[in-house]
Amino acid sequence: MSRTMILLLLLLRSLAAGHPPAAATPRLKLTFPELRARHGLRLFSLERSCCYEALLLDEERGRLFAGAQNHLLSLALDDINQRNRKIYWPAPVEWREECNWAGKDITTECMNFVKILHPYNRTHLYACGTGAFHPVCAFVEAGQHAEEPIFKLDPRHTEDGKGKSPYDPRHTAASVLVGEELYSGVATDLMGRDFTIFRSLGRRPSIRTEQHDSRWLNEPKFVAVFWVPESEDPDDDKIYFFFRETAVERQQGLGKTSFARIGQICRNDMGGQRSLVNKWTTFLKARLVCAVPGPDGADTHFNELRDVFLLQTRDKRNPLVYAIFSTSSSVFQGSAVCVYTMADIRRAFLGPFAHKEGPNYQWVSYQGRVPYPRPGMCPSKTFGTFGSTKDFPDEVIQFARHHPLMYNPVLPHGQRPLFLQAAVPYTFTRIAVDRVTAADGHYDVLFIGTDVGTVLKVVSVPKESWHHMEPLLLEELQVFQDASPITSLQLSSKRHQLYAGSTTALAQLPLHRCGAYGKACAECCLARDPYCAWDGTTCTRYVPNTKRRFRRQDVRNGDPNVLCSEDPRRGSVPQKQLYGVEGSTAFLECVPKSLQAHVLWTYQRTLDDPQREVQMDERVVRTERGVLLRSVQRADAGLYLCHATEHGFTQPLLRLSLEVISAWQAAGMAPAGDPQLTAGAPGRKVWYQDFLQLVERPPLGATDKVCQRLRSRGRPPPPPRTHAGPPGRGQGEEPRKARRRRTHEGPRAERGPRSASPW
Repeated sequence: MSRTMILLLLLLRSLAAGHPPAAATPRLKLTFPELRARHGLRLFSLERSCCYEALLLDEERGRLFAGAQNHLLSLALDDINQRNRKIYWPAPVEWREECNWAGKDITTECMNFVKILHPYNRTHLYACGTGAFHPVCAFVEAGQHAEEPIFKLDPRHTEDGKGKSPYDPRHTAASVLVGEELYSGVATDLMGRDFTIFRSLGRRPSIRTEQHDSRWLNEPKFVAVFWVPESEDPDDDKIYFFFRETAVERQQGLGKTSFARIGQICRNDMGGQRSLVNKWTTFLKARLVCAVPGPDGADTHFNELRDVFLLQTRDKRNPLVYAIFSTSSSVFQGSAVCVYTMADIRRAFLGPFAHKEGPNYQWVSYQGRVPYPRPGMCPSKTFGTFGSTKDFPDEVIQFARHHPLMYNPVLPHGQRPLFLQAAVPYTFTRIAVDRVTAADGHYDVLFIGTDVGTVLKVVSVPKESWHHMEPLLLEELQVFQDASPITSLQLSSKRHQLYAGSTTALAQLPLHRCGAYGKACAECCLARDPYCAWDGTTCTRYVPNTKRRFRRQDVRNGDPNVLCSEDPRRGSVPQKQLYGVEGSTAFLECVPKSLQAHVLWTYQRTLDDPQREVQMDERVVRTERGVLLRSVQRADAGLYLCHATEHGFTQPLLRLSLEVISAWQAAGMAPAGDPQLTAGAPGRKVWYQDFLQLVERPPLGATDKVCQRLRSRGRPPPPPRTHAGPPGRGQGEEPRKARRRRTHEGPRAERGPRSASPW
């Protein structure tokens, strides 16, 4: 049996054993119309433009800068539809013509798609675009204060964007601007084959990775770049690149396998003196693992890295790394969020190097002597006396050239994904994380964009301890009606707003919708949303350091028994009267606010009788919105109570009083000799009586349509109607005197049986 088949069988066995778990259900699911009408969703788009991929949030200026097709935008953070400014930045005509001559579509590809947008200094931004397959960059004047209405670009003072922006608008690029130096991961050629990690701008020389060496980069797709200080000495600062690539260390016979990577370089890397001239000498990379451990060593791996968010902590040297992944397997589809610590990342780069040796050229841990200074170390006073990478010995440079890969991978915190969704009709695309202060601690709230235009809101809470976290899926929000994939996410903790970009539009949405959880204390408490708390009257936004007597919040436990004992509305249950016709169907509707709640139905004949659970069978059917009685009986009359059970807490939601009436009562008449049914029946007219009249007399014009269809099929039409119709309405019309006479004489004999119950 081949190695591929063995791994496939192990994977299937792992899935059959229950790994990974089933998809989580959101507690609240809001559609696009609901968000627009009641929850503050705002949309912005330009005519004849698209692709709002580059977003830059500036809290000081109060602006959201965005890059799109042929445009740069400056929007107000409070309302993206107010006080907006835009710059028209198309590609020159000659560049578009050259692009068209090269075989590209002049209407969709030969445009200037803005891909890079960074703050350069207090007054300017730095922007780069594809320029119709002619990358171009420019400085944008944006002013220093929010009240300055400055937003302009001089198209005559642009510079070459090669090594900064991709040529092709379909290609991805990642970059960060640190100290007027731009570090980019991008393809530097028209065909998209020469990928590089490139440093440009600034005073130091431009440096790149080794060209056409698969050990360094092998068909990479760059995702994100971040600057992280290593110590108090700025010479120890490092730049971390996140990307996915075709793995060189893959096992034979498995074909192309994609691995997620994290790469590092030193900011003060100047290249080598005799070897690796103008090339990185401190470049190392390691594998990022995000997998669900399975039995027999069969792991379910999420290898396709999609996005990375760096969550800053009090220690700038140790931020948390949130990354989202998807699978490349055709057998199993899913997405996951994994969290990494800088301590684990640094430990992997200090571990053994990967080395290819042996008769089968397998990748093993390098056990030989590692030269000094250790490859990957920055030249600084912290780790030695070397003042520059040009002073490194030749053996250090040669070792770095042939051993850029680390042997040990970087494992996620907790050795498994923090949150994952399997067998769902979407894939994670973007992530943004907000650290929120609640009454019982700090919580990380994750906002995850998908490829169907939705945003998932997830909060990470401790299960047994703060070292073992449990994700709670609070909301699923349909932000874009056209289900276009979310290509960018930014959040403002100061203004409590989330901003999302897609191919078609920009969206703005509040981070919380506390009132949507319900109007009771228990519903607010069970939501376990760190943004929300019960203030004694409603579920509202929680504000730290405010003293309110009735404010209640418990994100970690979410126990309404403790928090909601003082709620005056706790015992009140809404009531509703319902009527059912014997022999017909009746629907008992009860939909809890929370999709995670389990609904339980109880029944009692009267208020004095004990409650018993409603048993489901062929006649009593449970649906998503309640219980359907398929054939109502006299014994079904009584009181039905709908309960919602969630997180170990049960609360009554609705009390329904069902009254069963006979079909004779519904028709407004009773059979002779039945005093039980006749009681109270005369003169009682319910909606069924009107319905029976409609059944007895079809709508006007319906007979003519039936005759027409029958003639077209070669069948004889039915005889004309003989019953009376409205005056002046065709063949069924009856002389007025005859109608008047029939009214005084009473109904004809043959009409009696026809008016009997149709049930």
